[in-house]
Amino acid sequence: VQLVEFGGGLVQPGGSLRVSCEATETSGSRFPITHMGWYRQAPGIHRALVAEIISDGTTKYADSVRGRFTISRDSAKNTVYLQMNSLKPDDTSVYYCNVKMGPSPLIVEYDYWGQGTQVTVSP
Repeated sequence: VQLVEFGGGLVQPGGSLRVSCEATETSGSRFPITHMGWYRQAPGIHRALVAEIISDGTTKYADSVRGRFTISRDSAKNTVYLQMNSLKPDDTSVYYCNVKMGPSPLIVEYDYWGQGTQVTVSP
């Protein structure tokens, strides 16, 4: 599976930005995509979950972004979106797309990462 990320860039505090990630299967897979999500990693800090959406529609958010960020998914296009509103300087980070595949959401057989896209929140 190849993940291609779009969006990112520089935005002022309080502004909005949307990033998207398209998953393309490069070879036949036995398993469907069960999770699509976004993680972020700033220098010197471990990579952490920002938001995730599971195949049954369940969403999960980091406490720091809940109420400001919205994750959505277009299953037909294998694309996941992260709408980021009310951005703060602390949101500055490299954002990585993540896709998990397996026979069910409880069993992860494959875990894929995008190349990362920089989001910078600064005046």
